[in-house]
Amino acid sequence: MTGVDVEAPVQTSARRRGVGSLYAGNGRSVVYRGWLATKSTNWLVVVSGVFEPIFYLLSLGIGLGAFVGTVSAGDGRSISYAAFIAPALLATAAMNGAVYDSTWNVFFKIRFARLYEGMLATSLGPLDVAFGEIALALLRGAGYAVAFMIVMQFVGLNLSWWALLALPAVLLVAFAFASFGMGITSYMKSFQQMDIINFVMLPMFLLSGTFYPLSVYPQGVQVVIQALPLWQSVDLVRSLTTGAVGVGVLWHVLYLGVMAVLGMILTTRRLRALFLD
Repeated sequence: MTGVDVEAPVQTSARRRGVGSLYAGNGRSVVYRGWLATKSTNWLVVVSGVFEPIFYLLSLGIGLGAFVGTVSAGDGRSISYAAFIAPALLATAAMNGAVYDSTWNVFFKIRFARLYEGMLATSLGPLDVAFGEIALALLRGAGYAVAFMIVMQFVGLNLSWWALLALPAVLLVAFAFASFGMGITSYMKSFQQMDIINFVMLPMFLLSGTFYPLSVYPQGVQVVIQALPLWQSVDLVRSLTTGAVGVGVLWHVLYLGVMAVLGMILTTRRLRALFLD
């Protein structure tokens, strides 16, 4: 047919399957769109997440802590119960903020709003979308963490100058959980399946050394707990805020870094498989 380029669709499809189809260098547009949507619709939900760990700290760390007394820090020093659970709540706040954005929000965008289909029909690639969405989750987790760290400083629960490194540490925590959470969510097809995330998150929150030292558990259970990403996060942040810094901190950083990279790879491949292949 005259005037019609029949090879154009084939060439476009080939380009979308190439390396250039993965990343267009414009993840910031995804971040900006998400920021506008959050600001106009669910900012109250976001703000409410700031107060949850603070209420835990006031009720358990300070209230119950008056009866518990002191707890042993990682280097053998005795610290208050509030100083023991505060860094755990800080790591949990970063995790919760990141996981909420990278799971439930992403699930709605994939299964109901069909938002990513529209994004990937443009020049954006799956890596742009992954970077953008994970950056949004990272911002949310960072916001929760900064607010909680200010409270910790105000009530005197940052016991060392090492606590200055707690902020980049919780950013790594948020990045690891956000990247992996988005990849896992891409497999979910119903709200019932999404409940599995809550089913996993709650026991991990209670068992990851959040409220009790690891030594209270049997040896076999300790091994399982130490394999959990939240325990790695809690022990990393607690080491920094209490000043009990050792070589083990590097292992925590490596664990969370590998988790973040694997999550990015999983998320990118899943978005490409769902919407481009």
